[in-house]
Amino acid sequence: MTKHVAVLMGGWSAERPVSLMSGGECAAALRNAGYKVTEVDVGRDIATVLADLKPDVAFNALHGPFGESGMMQGVLELLQQPYTHSGVLASALAMDKHQSKIMFRAAGIPVTDHIVASRSEVARAHVMEPPYVVKPIADGSSFGVFIVKADQSHPPQELLREDWTLGEEVMVERYIPGRELTCAVMGDVALGVTEIVTDLAFYNYEAKYAKGGSRHIVPAQVSPNIYDKVQKMSLKAHAALGCRGVTRTDFRYNDQAGEDGELVCLEINTQPGMTPTSLVPEQALAAGHSFEELVSWMVEDASCNR
Repeated sequence: MTKHVAVLMGGWSAERPVSLMSGGECAAALRNAGYKVTEVDVGRDIATVLADLKPDVAFNALHGPFGESGMMQGVLELLQQPYTHSGVLASALAMDKHQSKIMFRAAGIPVTDHIVASRSEVARAHVMEPPYVVKPIADGSSFGVFIVKADQSHPPQELLREDWTLGEEVMVERYIPGRELTCAVMGDVALGVTEIVTDLAFYNYEAKYAKGGSRHIVPAQVSPNIYDKVQKMSLKAHAALGCRGVTRTDFRYNDQAGEDGELVCLEINTQPGMTPTSLVPEQALAAGHSFEELVSWMVEDASCNR
């Protein structure tokens, strides 16, 4: 019997456009793989919609606070609806960068020093010696991220904008110069390591999703020791938060710091992008899994009590 998959996408977060792209790509690939697919642009009536649809699996292609923070996962658990990706607790921990860093540090995973403060306090004066990075505690796609350089006299005043919607508290963390590395985990296997290179200020929204915004080097041209460390740390981060399915962990690597350089974990993403320019499909392909095989694996891995 053909499985019926409801692909959840869209929603109402700032990452809605990315989610629609991810969801559309996944829906097309699942149809090609032989599944019956219904695309669902998620609204606040999602529980009613799913109760009527009665799919075998909910493929969660949502991005942003509601879709990947544990809230959507809680709705799916209440409905006893099997779903993809991580469960309630792991999703909530991963979405909160402050809490996830506490968990990483406890698991022996190196992270940057950081401070949590109100956006008004951070905008008023330097709360940390520059250079540092300011970012929302619980958002993705690099929305609201600012790099404060060593010679910058004032913090970013954009934090005081009246239309700011990214939370009253922000995270300020020590800036790590160097290279951007990332590694996906699929079940209990670490895929390859990618280096992300961009000519923009950093790997921001445009670099992530605009065509030509960044270059992905797969496999990353780093020493075997660092490559192995990134894979092991990705598996450790995935396990530390109790993640399931597919995740992607991001790192900064300063190869100029000491003999081996400084490698730190930035965050883990429990709902990585699945667009044509996304990192996980590239890593999966390099490991021998086509896009159709990747999304099919995710559907077959789906469950409740994740």
